[in-house]
Amino acid sequence: MEVISVKSSTNSYQIIVGEAVRFKLSDFLKKDYSSILVVSDENVSALYMDDIVGNFPDKTVFKSVVGAGEQSKNIQTFYQLQTDAINFGLDRQSLIIALGGGVVGDLAGFAAATYMRGIDYVQLPTTILAHDSSVGGKVAINHELGKNLIGNFYPPVAVIYDVDTLESLNDREIRSGYAELIKEALIADVDFFRSLLKTDIYHVTNNQLQNHLMLGTKIKAQIVEMDERESGVRKHLNLGHTLGHALESDLGYGKLAHGEAVAIGLLFSMHVSEQLVNEKLPFEELYEWLQNNRYPLNDIDYHNDRLINIMKSDKKSVKSKIQMVLLKDIAVPIVKELEDEEIDNYLKSFIVRMVAK
Repeated sequence: MEVISVKSSTNSYQIIVGEAVRFKLSDFLKKDYSSILVVSDENVSALYMDDIVGNFPDKTVFKSVVGAGEQSKNIQTFYQLQTDAINFGLDRQSLIIALGGGVVGDLAGFAAATYMRGIDYVQLPTTILAHDSSVGGKVAINHELGKNLIGNFYPPVAVIYDVDTLESLNDREIRSGYAELIKEALIADVDFFRSLLKTDIYHVTNNQLQNHLMLGTKIKAQIVEMDERESGVRKHLNLGHTLGHALESDLGYGKLAHGEAVAIGLLFSMHVSEQLVNEKLPFEELYEWLQNNRYPLNDIDYHNDRLINIMKSDKKSVKSKIQMVLLKDIAVPIVKELEDEEIDNYLKSFIVRMVAK
């Protein structure tokens, strides 16, 4: 078991990573909560809900199960969680446990941030992707006009990551998670990036996976501590997300998994970076790695005007100007503000480059 400590403006919390830690939750909770609500999706609930509830034989524990997938991260599901919390009689001394991937973590975290003006919550991530979303306290739901536009910064009281739960992941979920890992490597760690380029993500050992997760989580935690509310260096974590989020929204949530969309966004960011900053970036190496690991890179419908409008409404834009995280080099990220016409031209040349592959 490994422990990473994170300091936020409101509290300090620990990220606990290890095997079978889902059976030891009471060891990591510092308060005596009046009641507990476990929020999960229909897939994860069937696998692990009983394990979590079993931690609290002497507590009042309630369950809320939402639909699986990004399409559930909406105002209707959020409202249902609030209704459940009210009907179950949760109070300000209650705890919400988010059991699942990034969708559940964002939903349950945002419900906790807003119920009775904020109650404690714990992240129990069950996907590789959630190593990223569970750390840092960004919680949100989607709007049909853009991803994560309704949300808050609200840190958990703990992140408890049982790597045993990753054994149930399908290939798409593995792809999605490793896209965020390679993003973290690209912005902060050359050696990690080179190591990932040699990795077949579907055939990693438990030790390799835990090592990758710890490296990615430490990068995320260090950046979050430096810039909790994304006014500076935390923006670098959005590498690949400008186009990635726009594709998710335009194609319809769920058509591409989040990490699959981010993977395309990473290639686009590197494509733009090569032309604006450094022509020697490893675009071809990244493309080959993504292709070898079966990321869906082709047969994507790009609607440039729509994508640009979505990018301009993204929470990262300033005065309707699109901000993109680019790379001067591996582990040297920068933020550039680009005009619509520039983005359109880069998209056109990127599409030509991708079709030629």
